Amino acid sequence: MRTKISAQAKKKIIIGILSFVVLCIAGLWTGMLIAYNANFNRRFATYEPYRKYPSDYEALCRTHYNFTSNKGQTLTGYLYSSTKTGTADHPEKAKAILVFVHGFGIGGHSSHMDIVNFFAQKNFLVFAYDATGNDESEGLGKKNAVGGMPQGVIDLDYAISFIEESGNFPKLPLVLCGHSWGGYSVVNVLNYHPEVKAVAEIAGFESSGRMFVAGGKKIAGPAIYTFMPFFYVHEFIKYGKYNFSTGIKGINSSAAKVLIIHGMQDKTVPVAYGYFAYYKAFKDNPRVTFMPYYDMDHTDILRSKEALAYIDKLDKHYDRWCRTLNYNYRAKDNKERFEKEKIKFLKKNMDHKCWSHSQNNELLTKIADFYDASL
Repeated sequence: MRTKISAQAKKKIIIGILSFVVLCIAGLWTGMLIAYNANFNRRFATYEPYRKYPSDYEALCRTHYNFTSNKGQTLTGYLYSSTKTGTADHPEKAKAILVFVHGFGIGGHSSHMDIVNFFAQKNFLVFAYDATGNDESEGLGKKNAVGGMPQGVIDLDYAISFIEESGNFPKLPLVLCGHSWGGYSVVNVLNYHPEVKAVAEIAGFESSGRMFVAGGKKIAGPAIYTFMPFFYVHEFIKYGKYNFSTGIKGINSSAAKVLIIHGMQDKTVPVAYGYFAYYKAFKDNPRVTFMPYYDMDHTDILRSKEALAYIDKLDKHYDRWCRTLNYNYRAKDNKERFEKEKIKFLKKNMDHKCWSHSQNNELLTKIADFYDASL
């Protein structure tokens, strides 16, 4: 005989199932928010021993500007030019205005001052700024933080509008260059600025969702995909229209020439989430050029062979120094002491001239040639 389930029992079963579903959703949402805030509700400053200065470069000049981004936060930027090429005194004679966009977690643009200088000496005006929550720029919320990956696209959108509308800059073609987070930003911003003539994207990811998956897989494995619906809802609430922008949509929205550069050994932004996503979509598009570096990783791609050899030598010296310390420098209680001593070590032993001229001239020359052919 079949046992009949009473209406009251059915109601309890339905309530139980719904409660379980609600708890699962709440748990996934909470987990996603914890991971999201751990990564993005932070502020970043350039590590002082690694900071590069305009004075490190002959004939490099800059003019300071402030501009406002989407939540009223003030961002700091500089227009760089060269007395050697004459663009400092006659900016209208420059080839173009190149907007350089820095990466995530390193602080602002000063880490890339050697790249800025390279392009300034190639007769470009270079506008470089510190994104929200980095170095000289204001951040968001109580922690004065970055906020999220789409904030990079927003800041670049506002930077380009500032260049075009403030009246402070000559009317020149616009070209963009960015690394990592900056690489993602320079392609995605084409959704809002199709007038850009050319883009060089270095080691970038195609969308914020792809990067969240790439990072999340290292911790949660394939389970990261269960968090993604909540990720997209969160970013839609937080960023509105910018949530829908992707690099593929950006290229399709623009007539800009695009150069995609990536180190095939990149573990920070795996090629599947950037280079190969673009290659699959645009391998037959004559506007898009692909430049793989098979023996390079995420940051090495920016540096010369000489600089890489020097950095390897310095790293070995640093490791030997760490072994001479008479205390556990990894212990939490010794963190402050170790950091002070590490800074002293780097300032004493680091060849600042070599560090401040570590750019990969071969790669940057190819980018400059790409811009010239695109203008």
